[in-house]
Amino acid sequence: MIRGKIEINRLKIYAYHGVGEQERVVGNEFEVSVSLTYPSLCVAESDTVPMALNYADIIDIITKQMARPSALIENVAWRIRQAIVSSYPEVNQGRVKVAKVTPPLPYSLSEAAAIIEWD
Repeated sequence: MIRGKIEINRLKIYAYHGVGEQERVVGNEFEVSVSLTYPSLCVAESDTVPMALNYADIIDIITKQMARPSALIENVAWRIRQAIVSSYPEVNQGRVKVAKVTPPLPYSLSEAAAIIEWD
């Protein structure tokens, strides 16, 4: 079986997610990455936009879900997954990663992230 994959890597979004009240007031920088697998033979042969996953639409889905504050980034990743699959039911495998770039912790780390994967 021939499959295709669309990836969006480290989309930077400022949002208001977190358990602490201050995080939902001040906000934080997040990076969202998605990897979506779908049957691609039709897309590769046809070279037409209607047969493809539109990465601009997927970015729009991500930004809309990121605009809804949540206590947990796991919830945000799940909502992104649900919205993508609802819009693109042909996506049969995927991965969504939501990373908080500067979590409010007294440690030096590059990010804290939640990942949802499915197949």
